[in-house]
Amino acid sequence: MFTGIIEEIGVVSRRSGSVLEVLAETVISDASLGDSIAINGACMTIAELKEKSFVVQVSPESFDRTTLGDLRPGHAVNLERAMQAGGRFGGHFVAGHVDGVGKVEKVTPQGEFSLWGFRAPDEVARYLTPKGSVTIDGISLTVVEPKGDRFAVAIIPSTLAKTTLHTRAAGDRVNMEADMIGKHIWHFMNHGGGGISQDFLKNHGYA
Repeated sequence: MFTGIIEEIGVVSRRSGSVLEVLAETVISDASLGDSIAINGACMTIAELKEKSFVVQVSPESFDRTTLGDLRPGHAVNLERAMQAGGRFGGHFVAGHVDGVGKVEKVTPQGEFSLWGFRAPDEVARYLTPKGSVTIDGISLTVVEPKGDRFAVAIIPSTLAKTTLHTRAAGDRVNMEADMIGKHIWHFMNHGGGGISQDFLKNHGYA
């Protein structure tokens, strides 16, 4: 479980087949083999630890469903350790399971702030609500004016500086995870109250 508060910007140092190595300091300061670290919002397991980097093995499904397959040596990535019980909870509930890949559509400066427009895949768009939460490349953000598969977020200067958003531009692909609570409510309301379906019961001789 994560919170969407980025702890550090890492740099990809190696990409070979399923192996991805990332240079980092903060997130590996107390890390152990098998620990979870979110890379651009995708939860990965540490397979190897080095003095100034860590290595993960990315499954074909993760490459297909996220932007991790776009990464090359030198690319910056957002990093966050799995949250600790009893720690401060500054963002929202983030599973680190990317729902789909969206796209930056436009960036509009508003003084010191900026309004970023995104286009979301269907797996994310159906859960967007005004002032709801969404995770973009692992960053916990608040939804502004969702309309269909498009929405915006307001970015404060510190978020821009402390994440990889400052490297993004219109047309770039980004990982997106819909709000976990919103997904559960949507499924509860649209799948018979969340219980076992009548078809399942009939097919198994219970109804």
